[in-house]
Amino acid sequence: MGLVLKSSAFDDGAEIPRKHGYKNGNSSPPLEIEGVPEACRSLALIMDDPDAQAAVGKTWVHWLVWHMPSDMHSIPESLVSGGCTEGRNDFGEAAYGGPAPPDKRHTYFFRLYALDFDLSLSAGCDRKDLEDAMKGHILEETVLTGTYAP
Repeated sequence: MGLVLKSSAFDDGAEIPRKHGYKNGNSSPPLEIEGVPEACRSLALIMDDPDAQAAVGKTWVHWLVWHMPSDMHSIPESLVSGGCTEGRNDFGEAAYGGPAPPDKRHTYFFRLYALDFDLSLSAGCDRKDLEDAMKGHILEETVLTGTYAP
């Protein structure tokens, strides 16, 4: 089966509910994790918006989470740490920053990584720090997508 990331709030490729948008509640969606490889020591998540490239000149980072235990089967709605560490998104916050497309409907990617070690990055690190630390340690990855319109 392999690593799988799902949400009870929306199906893969479907509309993300308004309450998860940056200006409409900004609560992170509930996520379910399945098929974590046996050799996994921790999980990490990156949520981004590649469609923002056209409007703001870069892929916008909405959420960075790591230090998630390998036996974590779900990320609850409105996660408030839960022992996990959150990095700095492109809103300048070390927290979830929901969809906020400036122009049209965008597709958002929730990328989950199974790692062979436990990251020891400090809270507030950025995407580059996270990706650099994960290099050579990714056992498996999966993607859940959702769309959102202004």
